[in-house]
Amino acid sequence: MMKKYIFLLFIIKLLTSCKQNNKIEVNFLDEYVLKDSITFKNTIIGGLSGIDIFKNNFYIVVDDAKNPRFLKGSITIVEDKIDTILFNNVQLLKDTLIPFYKNNYLDLESLFVNSTTSEINFFSEGSVNKGNKPTVFVTDLNGQFKYEYELPDSFQKLDNMHHNAVFEGASKGVSKKGFWAIMEAPLKSDGEKPTFTKTQSPVRLTYFDYQTKQATKQFAYQLEKITKPAKGNINLNGATAILEYAKNKFFILERTYQNNYGANANIVRIFDAEINNTTTDILKTKSLKESNYIPLKKRLIFNFEEVKEQLTAGVIDNIEGIAFGPRLTNGRQSLILVSDDNFQVYGKQLNQFILMEIVKE
Repeated sequence: MMKKYIFLLFIIKLLTSCKQNNKIEVNFLDEYVLKDSITFKNTIIGGLSGIDIFKNNFYIVVDDAKNPRFLKGSITIVEDKIDTILFNNVQLLKDTLIPFYKNNYLDLESLFVNSTTSEINFFSEGSVNKGNKPTVFVTDLNGQFKYEYELPDSFQKLDNMHHNAVFEGASKGVSKKGFWAIMEAPLKSDGEKPTFTKTQSPVRLTYFDYQTKQATKQFAYQLEKITKPAKGNINLNGATAILEYAKNKFFILERTYQNNYGANANIVRIFDAEINNTTTDILKTKSLKESNYIPLKKRLIFNFEEVKEQLTAGVIDNIEGIAFGPRLTNGRQSLILVSDDNFQVYGKQLNQFILMEIVKE
């Protein structure tokens, strides 16, 4: 009997060990920083807020409400290092027959290319302060408007949203039947913005269906609290980018920004998050403050504080984009991350590209 018991314990330990070893991780490989304020086709390279790679070209959305646009170019990786970054086109978003761009405030934060239709999906926060709603819309590869998606009830009331904190990150779905969009900060009826003390700060992760052009499900993702005490009047933590790497499994970037911390103003962390059978669909839920729900399960897998000495001036900047890159020489899948330098409006910032690899797939 004792032998059977010991053998059973061994099997359980072995299975547990295998399960733990199957957890996904990411490693930092390299950094590449563009020079400040490069001029390209009469525009400034900056405000790089979202990235996707399609047919060996990157597409990067530019966060410039006065002149909304996206960039196309290429990234060359040699021996698991970023060798060159080249831009070959800038495409302005201009109206033709339909005045969609004129009628909407385009605070563009994310994009991806639908590999099936070769259309670009854009995500705009709008402008809550100016009374302009957030939008999710689609263009062709030349930036010509095609159609927009209907937003769920949770995004219909501007007075329930925080300014500059709505649709921040997006990812195409691995099923190729739809896509995901995540908020930067909670709706006012859902929770509080993260602070130095622990708060309930859930943001909504919404799935949109390509065929119906509507949201069909929605889940809550809990933001982390801010880890350092305030030194100034700006203390923010929010979700800035998302990437579905397997069905209902995501890399989610959280970026803390606190002024008066100098080079240490940003803390950027990557979490592995998952929707499972117990996660609550909140699509019809009006207020999370007044509801019981189970959010996505999450696990910290990378903190850029650990590699600051390998970065330019020891700075991890305002990372707002993440995409799958090419396969590396070791066969592993790479990730490309990009930062928004805010066009240097708030002082010295970096157009920073980060190369990482996915391990233990």
